[in-house]
Amino acid sequence: MRNDARVALGVVVAVAVMTGCGTSSPAPTTASGTLEQLAARADCKPVVSTNSAELRQANCTTKDGRYVLATFATDRGQREWINEARDYGGVYLVGRKWVAVGEQPVVTALHGRLGGSVETGTMHSGH
Repeated sequence: MRNDARVALGVVVAVAVMTGCGTSSPAPTTASGTLEQLAARADCKPVVSTNSAELRQANCTTKDGRYVLATFATDRGQREWINEARDYGGVYLVGRKWVAVGEQPVVTALHGRLGGSVETGTMHSGH
């Protein structure tokens, strides 16, 4: 009888895996592309403020609010930018070679359209 119990348990586990029982819904696919492609996906007409080989940055305003959208030539450049910017506080939506910065409600709305991960900065001010 123990072998029958093992077989039954194996069948239950196999069915659960095949049907997705017990798994969470998949995370949204993280967007990629140029500054203009990301802006279009976020329903924004970008107003470009920085346009260099290493960094392209634009201001965006949508029905959800205002934010900054930036794209980077390298992963390292992106991480350095985020590390410096986080000292000023804010909420950051981070994808591969792009970041959107804004208030929490704006970033939450963007997360649904662009995917990515949310990071929070820490305001450092002198007293």
